[in-house]
Amino acid sequence: MTDLLEKTEWIKQRAMELGFCAVGMAKAEFMTEEAGRLREWLSLGYNGNMRYLEDHFDNRVDPTKLVDNAQSVISLAYNYYTEEKQIDSDAPKISQYAYGRDYHKVIKKKLKILHTDITEKFGAFGGRYFVDSAPLMERDWAKRSGLGWIGKNTLLINPKKGSFFFLAEMIVDFALSYDDRMDDYCGSCTQCIDACPTGAIDEKGYLVDGSKCISYLTIELKDENIPEEFSGKMDNWIYGCDVCQDVCPWNRFSTTHDEPDFFPRSNLLSLTRKDWSEMTEETFDELFFGSAVKRTGYVGLKRNIEFVSK
Repeated sequence: MTDLLEKTEWIKQRAMELGFCAVGMAKAEFMTEEAGRLREWLSLGYNGNMRYLEDHFDNRVDPTKLVDNAQSVISLAYNYYTEEKQIDSDAPKISQYAYGRDYHKVIKKKLKILHTDITEKFGAFGGRYFVDSAPLMERDWAKRSGLGWIGKNTLLINPKKGSFFFLAEMIVDFALSYDDRMDDYCGSCTQCIDACPTGAIDEKGYLVDGSKCISYLTIELKDENIPEEFSGKMDNWIYGCDVCQDVCPWNRFSTTHDEPDFFPRSNLLSLTRKDWSEMTEETFDELFFGSAVKRTGYVGLKRNIEFVSK
């Protein structure tokens, strides 16, 4: 047991040295409870046009399908919170997670280093690492790993760090010392439910209709037009949405990140409403090179800008 504890603590310490703000371990096993909830959520059609969430169901709820002889899931969190905001209060808004470089690229590099370091320290092992890049229930694994609880807005919340962090995972074929799950401390609070501009969060919480979520409407929805039922309800968001996090009381404990790659891009926060409405494709390509915002494409972002500007 001592060896397991030492190995676990070494991995946690090394991950923190690489910039992760929290690390936890869970036993790799079939997710019976979570599988039931996912089936119900999909049956309600809450995934909207995200048909890919219906694919590879077994992989989503069983890590042994992703890594042979998987024994452990290492969940990691990486802070992206910043107190910097867009200057023009009337300008279209983008989620702060997209202020800097694409998080997939930044965090994947760090996971590669961690994988290499574990190999050098303990020997070769079977394993894979992911950053929102595989059919894996990240928030549920983070919960199982003791990183926090899944709040009424369905985001992972940590009582000391809030919720402004990315999640990543490493599935490995060796045992570790596993962390206890954390209690739910949302209590009777309904601030996220009350504040959601489109009413995407169920009145009892813990369930989100993804097809109504502003993040879905501005990023995942690839239709030529956003449904008119959401006109006047987008709260000026054109890429993602931070409302349910901004109002969450636990985010009073969020601290500003120190990751240079996540610092706001030059001039991004100073763009005015006029700058956004007149943005050319050339400016878009320059401003969002290597950014998560490229996911919408110029045409998609212009669609969003025009919709919230009606």
